[in-house]
Amino acid sequence: MYSNEIYNRVKEIIHNRRRAARGESERRCAELEALSPELAEIGRELRAVGPLILRTACEGGDVEAIKRRNTELNERRRALTVELGYPADYADVKYTCPRCQDSGAVDIYVCTCMKELLYTETIKASGIGRLIEKQTFESFRLDAIEDEKSRRRMSSVLDACRSFAEKFDTEFKGKNLLMLGKTGVGKTHMSSAIARRLIETGHSVIYDSVINIISAVEQEKFRPQTVSEPVMEKYLECDLLIMDDLGTEFNTQFSTSCLYNIITTRLNRGLSTVLSTNLSAEELATRYEARIFSRIVGGEYITLHFLGKDFRLLSKK
Repeated sequence: MYSNEIYNRVKEIIHNRRRAARGESERRCAELEALSPELAEIGRELRAVGPLILRTACEGGDVEAIKRRNTELNERRRALTVELGYPADYADVKYTCPRCQDSGAVDIYVCTCMKELLYTETIKASGIGRLIEKQTFESFRLDAIEDEKSRRRMSSVLDACRSFAEKFDTEFKGKNLLMLGKTGVGKTHMSSAIARRLIETGHSVIYDSVINIISAVEQEKFRPQTVSEPVMEKYLECDLLIMDDLGTEFNTQFSTSCLYNIITTRLNRGLSTVLSTNLSAEELATRYEARIFSRIVGGEYITLHFLGKDFRLLSKK
């Protein structure tokens, strides 16, 4: 589900929207009241309504009479506003979302505006950027693959990736994918499509290259004063971590330890990971020590072999 970081960020955005809307309304009220003594008096009385209703309710008084007076004052203010040459609603609070009045909820339910923000902010945090807008399961073009064998294989890969995303909660949560294939054969496209579908269903997703992940963890460990928020934990806690370009990182003791820690910890926590690489299984065995290789090639990861020519070259023909 959405991380606490995303929830807090969205709540802050909504809170700032509400504060800005009310601040603008107060500014316009002050502008009008400076032009009309009667509007100034109405404004003072309206600002006292909230505390007056609370006090009257506690004392058992007639709250409805106060509400009727409040309605009368608002109607008079709107009429005077028009007389001054302004729109009747000039001083009204204009919320970004009138449905929830920038509170994020309607009754006890999450408002659609908050759902949209959660989706948008999760995309931003995922690192997948604009790719997610165009690289979907529906936009993957099997007909662009000229070789029949490759087309059949990629049709099977497409089905497997779509099933992984659409049945994540019921069948594939905690399961992992290893995408093998040369550059440009669709690994990034499938990763983006999976990320999009999971984000749409409220899951936290992080997408980044292995090089960037290791670099971020290294910076957190050795230059913590330059890091504004915890790095390693976000890789260890998200519902799905997609690590691209496995095998392009510098092969050092630190990178090996970092990669092993992330892969193993996520396996132990029952969290899903997608790894993509241009290397073959044989090349992975040569590059990585047994403790890493045995976890990603074998029973822990579902291996998908991508075939075909570089889509980017085909699109230029």
